Amino acid sequence: MAQSILTLTTGNFDETIKSSDTPILVDFWAEWCGPCKAIAPVLAEIATEQAGKLSIAKLNVDEHGDIAMRFSVMSIPTLIVFKDGEPAKRLVGAKGKGQLLQELAEFLPASQ
Repeated sequence: MAQSILTLTTGNFDETIKSSDTPILVDFWAEWCGPCKAIAPVLAEIATEQAGKLSIAKLNVDEHGDIAMRFSVMSIPTLIVFKDGEPAKRLVGAKGKGQLLQELAEFLPASQ
């Protein structure tokens, strides 16, 4: 996993989300999920390119199902953008980089 991607757990989820200065895109995923594996390199690229503007984090739903249930994650990959500690946008399914950046544009500074 890329260094710039945070790994969330039940233990650090709330603190990480609430203390972030930037919006955080949380990838709810599982090891056995093909589309989750397909989107992982895209998220790694975005994490590197948008460092300081947008944080990327991953939460394994098999290991931390309580958090997935709390946010009603029914299918994976589900990506939820948290801004100021609250869920601001939900994206379901694997998407290409261009489409993902387009859907995240409202959370990124205009000068790209």
